Amino acid sequence: MDVRMPVLDGIEATRAITTDPGTPGARILILTTFDLDDYVYEALRAGASGFLLKDARAEELRQAVRMVASGDALLSPAITRRLIESYTRRPPSTVHPAPLAELTPRELEVLRLVARGLSNADIARELIVGDATVKTHVARIFSKLDLHDRAQAVVLAYESGLVQPGGG
Repeated sequence: MDVRMPVLDGIEATRAITTDPGTPGARILILTTFDLDDYVYEALRAGASGFLLKDARAEELRQAVRMVASGDALLSPAITRRLIESYTRRPPSTVHPAPLAELTPRELEVLRLVARGLSNADIARELIVGDATVKTHVARIFSKLDLHDRAQAVVLAYESGLVQPGGG
């Protein structure tokens, strides 16, 4: 999906597809020339699972499509670097937004680990629980916070101040 398209922009099209009950589990990769943070945030909030710039090599694009199709999330390395830099300049938040208040302490812990990029298996090892337990926690977090995938969870964790770059 491109950000700028005639008739309906890519962010609104993404939102329409990901919220349509007729397209459950739809995965959207944004591929665009517009390297703007606002587009990245809005695309992820709309339900996109990835954001890649059109200057990506063919193999990067193939890999991105595979990753998003398999349920993983992806951001262009340049965008990831910029987002992390912007988060490091923000003062830490000590108050969690209302949606995070609905999470149990264990769910907050799991969300922190998801935001750090750990897989379910890695989280299970870290918390000394089974993979199925982690999968249940992640599903409950997504449900409580109305998230579609790990990319949205990561953005929320950083935007809310639950996780700080380089810290906890």
